[in-house]
Amino acid sequence: MEDFTFASAVLRLLLAMAAGAAVGYGRSKKERAAGMRTYMLISIGAAMSVLLPVYQYHMLMGPWAETVSEVGFKYDTGRLMSQSITGIGFLGAGIIIKGMHQQVKGLTTATGLFATVCMGIAAGAGFYEMVLIASALVVLVLNVMSPLESAYKRRLRNITLHVEFDSVEDIGAITDMMQQQHAQIFDIDIERTERKDELYPCATFIIRLSRENHSHSGMLSSLAELSCVRSVRELIA
Repeated sequence: MEDFTFASAVLRLLLAMAAGAAVGYGRSKKERAAGMRTYMLISIGAAMSVLLPVYQYHMLMGPWAETVSEVGFKYDTGRLMSQSITGIGFLGAGIIIKGMHQQVKGLTTATGLFATVCMGIAAGAGFYEMVLIASALVVLVLNVMSPLESAYKRRLRNITLHVEFDSVEDIGAITDMMQQQHAQIFDIDIERTERKDELYPCATFIIRLSRENHSHSGMLSSLAELSCVRSVRELIA
């Protein structure tokens, strides 16, 4: 499979996607902003950016060799590809934002753009087979993996909770409730939120549930039962 054939190109794309999933799995498990789908999309796009020059060389030395010998080959289209990929990076950077409650949004969208520009370059180069395969893989990652990743994150012991409450003094009661369930508190970020023209204190908690009691819904229910808590929800990137 070391020769450049359609089968080897498909294998390389699948291997890249699997490698990205393997790395992204660990990041998702640690509740990082860039999760499994983000890593998979980047890996697919990176593989495409390498396959394109290989495809170009293969065609220039093979089917297009006679034409190249007649008209000459005085420019490197690979440089145009690299500039396109660099340019899309600025657009991707503009999409990534840090929203409320420590949530980073737009990472998957930005990496989807990176994979898409690679597919667009491949289509322009006439690498039709890889465009179809890469499109199927990207659609698979974006649509099929999304609910699977959300379901997986809901089973993790590390969770991020956003809690709105009556007074800053209620932080003690909330943390006591978490510790009663043997949860380990990693970080607390206190803010204020506006609701019905009134400001209420709120906090984002990053905690790790115990092995014995790692139910996300159980923790949410326990916090919601506190009289001082106005609302509680889990933040999933």
